[in-house]
Amino acid sequence: MNVVPVCDSGRMAVETVRQAYRFALNPGSAQERMLWSHAGASRFAWNWGLARCKERHAAERRWYSAAELHRLWNVAKKADPALAWWSENSKCAYQEAFRDLDRALGEFIKSKKGERKGKRVGFPKVKKRGRCKDSFRFSTGAICCAGASVTLPRLGTIATHESTRKLTRRLETGAARILSATVSRTAQRWFVSFTVEVERVIPARHARPGSAVGVDLGVRALLTGVDDGGTVIVVPGPKALRSSLRKLRRAGRAHSRKKPGSSNRRRDAGRLARIHARVANVRADALRKATTYLAARYETVVAEDLNVTGMLTNRRLARAVADQGFGQVRQMLGYKTGWNRGRLLLAGRWYPSSKTCSACGWRKPSLTLAERVFNCGACGLVMDRDHNAARNLLNLAASGAESLNACGGRLRPVPDGQRPAKQEPGTAPAGQTGTVAGQPAATGQELTHAH
Repeated sequence: MNVVPVCDSGRMAVETVRQAYRFALNPGSAQERMLWSHAGASRFAWNWGLARCKERHAAERRWYSAAELHRLWNVAKKADPALAWWSENSKCAYQEAFRDLDRALGEFIKSKKGERKGKRVGFPKVKKRGRCKDSFRFSTGAICCAGASVTLPRLGTIATHESTRKLTRRLETGAARILSATVSRTAQRWFVSFTVEVERVIPARHARPGSAVGVDLGVRALLTGVDDGGTVIVVPGPKALRSSLRKLRRAGRAHSRKKPGSSNRRRDAGRLARIHARVANVRADALRKATTYLAARYETVVAEDLNVTGMLTNRRLARAVADQGFGQVRQMLGYKTGWNRGRLLLAGRWYPSSKTCSACGWRKPSLTLAERVFNCGACGLVMDRDHNAARNLLNLAASGAESLNACGGRLRPVPDGQRPAKQEPGTAPAGQTGTVAGQPAATGQELTHAH
């Protein structure tokens, strides 16, 4: 991220960040056939390159790079009459597929060597029509947007379901530059996502300096917050999945009863996909609104470093946890606090925010999920457990007792003299609590309670 100060009495700055702008396409019948053709070309290039890599690895124990695959493709497409159809699609559909394959092989090697955090990545598989995501990407050529339409190489001008004026204005003023355009299909609808380098005007300091809020995530309420003024913020959350379970069950049963390969089964598959897409959209909308409000109103936001992957292994809680989208809350707060010149602080994964009394500091030995009210055995405090946890998170940031754990060690109580172990796979390192198009956005710090 490049930071360039601009004139305004030193109060404002311009940061160049990468953002994504996504629009739903409304193509004609001929344009839709071209979209299908490009998606098929990208899928064919992936499979063709994967076969070449397997052949070379069997003989030489090494892969082809993306550039080498492209050179081999340029020779093969002219020599093989069966590949005469290649010119019907943009060259980017093939080039970007080779680059994606090269990246997938690289991630597989890193995961195999233990150099990649998170879930282990397997060897790239052959893409089959109807069983993989239909998508392709443009990185060169005429890529622009105007009004309610976008212009893409070889596809021409395609209408959109919504206006593109926000991105168009930035392109016209030179405040944005399109790097690539990815076209994908979700729930029987085509979308285009522009990766854009945008100059964002960011204040030198937060609009409300010194303000802070502690945020506790839960399955009943999406988040419960307590700010430095004592105001309690409760965002109930839409629970989009739970409210759509009846429709999903009916649509799933109808789909499973249809003959495989029939038009009726494809119709019901589209209906099922549209329900899932709406669930995801409703959830994302609620998360974006809640995180935007918190980042704009409070300079310091304190949240928990939850092990979401581990929570999803609990068969009793997995559906409720997934329905709330805990992982997205942390990601969105990460870059939105940076845009507002705030900061996101992450309480340690082992910090007992729900078991600790926010008034006297007494710690309850055990607290089941069924106990929604916290009762302090020392001072007699009676308070909602989520409200109590949010107050503890706020106190953790405001007090001088905690220390910043820059190395990212686990916050598990250990005997004196022992050093904390490294973070578990899947935990974001310091400085990478949020991303914008894969780039670090905001500085996240992990808080530990002094013992």
